[in-house]
Amino acid sequence: MAYDIELAQQVRAYLKRVPGSAVEEKKMFGGLAFLVNDKMCINISGDGLMCRFDPKQAKTVSERKGYHPMIMKGKNLAGFCYVSPEGFTDPDDFSYWLELCLAFNEQAKKT
Repeated sequence: MAYDIELAQQVRAYLKRVPGSAVEEKKMFGGLAFLVNDKMCINISGDGLMCRFDPKQAKTVSERKGYHPMIMKGKNLAGFCYVSPEGFTDPDDFSYWLELCLAFNEQAKKT
């Protein structure tokens, strides 16, 4: 699957501003994954985002504009979601998703 190169550049620029974080890019999940400190943090999938977040925040996250659950083999994958472009067009919404992923990245296990 191809991914939105401009969106990847936005994510790349955002993550470069995060102090003390080592960022690596890797083709994963049919898109481009951004690993922060060796852990998958956020992914560009087509023209949207695939986010990794604290599963305890699922209810709040699911109420956000653009949210779609990540379903694999018929099951909802806890702590992961897709976000369509309408959910991050606004700069504050874009920051919300990136910060959500970064906050969980500290406690996430390596994938």
